[in-house]
Amino acid sequence: MARRKVGFWPRLAVVLVKPVLTVWTRRTWRGMEHLRRDGGVIIVPNHISHADPLVSAHFIYDSGRWPQYLGKASVFRVPVIGWILHRCRQIPVERGTVDAVKSLDRLVEAVREGGAVVIYPEGTTTREPDLWPMKGKTGAARLALATGAPVIPVVMWGPEKLFDPRTKHFGLRPRIPVTVVAGPPVDLSRWAGATPSRAILEEMTDTIMLRIRDLAAEIRGGTPPPLWERPARTPTPEVTE
Repeated sequence: MARRKVGFWPRLAVVLVKPVLTVWTRRTWRGMEHLRRDGGVIIVPNHISHADPLVSAHFIYDSGRWPQYLGKASVFRVPVIGWILHRCRQIPVERGTVDAVKSLDRLVEAVREGGAVVIYPEGTTTREPDLWPMKGKTGAARLALATGAPVIPVVMWGPEKLFDPRTKHFGLRPRIPVTVVAGPPVDLSRWAGATPSRAILEEMTDTIMLRIRDLAAEIRGGTPPPLWERPARTPTPEVTE
């Protein structure tokens, strides 16, 4: 594999983190050929554990790309930490504010500059009891429409043994088995050039999530359930005097 010019701070992060992961995990990597070496790409992993970013970053880096994750903008304002994140080419995202449009502009710019942008389309770790994918949010679809970049599904099984979000249990023994598989680009061609209406974005998002779910079933075995839906929020009862 050719040496990559990622800069001092990203390489320092690799030097500090990768040896820990090499000892902590026993890795099965497949499908790296789908992560093209050049050009912008949108990577959409399933999200089963808070350990996912470490494992997926290891996989993406070993494939020859530097992963650029989205992070809450507030974290980037923390002294030192925010400075390091910027130096490592991570991307701040404002959520639920009028600046959300500016966040999309940053993502579009990163993809057009040839970055490998990683978006968890579920928005958080899955709430499905057996850690199957749940219905996604529309950010990845919106970015795909804006850039035309390929959307690459990546699925993991094993990070939940490093940290299980259901039990809050850490697995601290060495060589915990983890499997990461990248699939071919999701076929979104029928929506090329479409206006990003809510209906279009939801159709694209369901297509992305179903591909992730089916790819997860290939490494987990068994029949996957329908995409899990978040329960509707119960309205707050109105208090009367």
